[in-house]
Amino acid sequence: MKLISHDLKDGEKLPARQVFNGMGYNGDNISPHLAWDDVPAGTKSFVVTCYDPDAPTGSGWWHWVVVNLPADTRVLPQGAGSSISDLPEGALQTRTDFGKAGYGGAAPPKGETHRYIFTVHALDVDKIDVDADASGAMVGFNVHFHSLASASITALFS
Repeated sequence: MKLISHDLKDGEKLPARQVFNGMGYNGDNISPHLAWDDVPAGTKSFVVTCYDPDAPTGSGWWHWVVVNLPADTRVLPQGAGSSISDLPEGALQTRTDFGKAGYGGAAPPKGETHRYIFTVHALDVDKIDVDADASGAMVGFNVHFHSLASASITALFS
């Protein structure tokens, strides 16, 4: 499986468009374009996440979680995390560590460099049984038992 983006380059700096607007930052807080291919046979849905393992919380920080993307989905346009109208029918954004659903950009403590891991997961079920209040950890738990493959892009920001 392969994940590509018009906005992100693996191992490079996260653009200002994907940085949070708040917590001392003035980014645009817009989710990046993501597209994937080489999907495994038997894929019935996808989950897309953005996770910062470097957040000083003891458990990282979930920046974006989209579940139940239909099996024929191959792209999320830039800004899809800000608007339910840009998501395919049936898809759902769940709660992030900012306390609400939708994309929340990078906002590391000043002087620290963090990794932002954008991942698409191919699942063997049509949907996972979570609602909009589900945490990233709850989604990850469900993904773990149904993952066929995944692909990631890691961007950095400080």
